[in-house]
Amino acid sequence: MGIVADVTNDGFILSSAPNFRDLGGHRTASGRTVRHGLVYRSDALHTIAADELPVYNGLGIRQLVDLRTPHERETLPDVAPEGAEYAAVAVQDPEAAGANFSLSLADPEKARSMFADGAAERFMHGVYRELVTDAEALTGYRDLVERVAKGPTALVFHCSAGKDRTGWGAALLLGLLGVDRGTVVSDYLASNERQANTDKWMRALAANSGLDWEEVAPMTRVRAEYLQTSFDHIDEVYGSFDNYVADGLKLSGAVVERLCERMLD
Repeated sequence: MGIVADVTNDGFILSSAPNFRDLGGHRTASGRTVRHGLVYRSDALHTIAADELPVYNGLGIRQLVDLRTPHERETLPDVAPEGAEYAAVAVQDPEAAGANFSLSLADPEKARSMFADGAAERFMHGVYRELVTDAEALTGYRDLVERVAKGPTALVFHCSAGKDRTGWGAALLLGLLGVDRGTVVSDYLASNERQANTDKWMRALAANSGLDWEEVAPMTRVRAEYLQTSFDHIDEVYGSFDNYVADGLKLSGAVVERLCERMLD
């Protein structure tokens, strides 16, 4: 098992990456517990402060899975833990509407057309549909699950804000482990209190584009209805979560069994 991290007085493992957190500790419907210290989820990892590197390097993480687009990875390269393998695992088509929205916000004319008049909320629902049906997402999330199942050491996966692409990855893993839907949603919503870094750059981009914060805010927080959009879309396309796993992600029963054996006490 990986090292269990101490949480700082402010409730964060890493204050410089506020959405960095252990996926462990959740109870399953059968009464088992997701092990601590094996899988971490996070926001962007280019932000790790020098004084927090000893904590970061001491978690035993030997695999970093970056869910961001090529532009995000190239613009803000990760700080990887010492000795960790870095893996770029795409879960979005770089040309899709949901990818690289920060680039759209950086263009004032495009931002005003895309995100004014309530369009941001519609945009987010579209992203959550893409995350469960697009080819890149299906391939990428299968890769993530297989990496977690294989181990043998601790892993961190992340995107930029650690709430949407990472949020679905966490919901998928917890669902496969048998954690009930209410707990999955609670873990997902916990990202809302951990968006200080995201708010900083999103406010700057919004101001540059002449957008009111209220117009952009739906993209800076998670909402239960966003996650529900993914689950509803799974039911529409695949019929059930189990069918999504088998027919969409094409995960074998052996991989799911190995995941549970590794991750559950």
